[in-house]
Amino acid sequence: METIFVQVKCGPGSAYSVAQTLADMDGVSEVYSVSGPYDLLVKCHLEEDVGHFVNEKIHLVSDVVDTSTIITFNAFS
Repeated sequence: METIFVQVKCGPGSAYSVAQTLADMDGVSEVYSVSGPYDLLVKCHLEEDVGHFVNEKIHLVSDVVDTSTIITFNAFS
């Protein structure tokens, strides 16, 4: 299982609906609203290929404008 974090930029006024859609997705464990250049931070635990998950699931959510994916190596807690 691989853990990734995806920063998501949403269209104007859509962060809450995008967050709910992402939170309901298999593989997504947590969704946070954040400040800065992105609107949401999504924590995912994946059994499937990261590229397919991001491109075929997250990118297809209505009002997702941009993403940045962080792939993790080790958890220390």
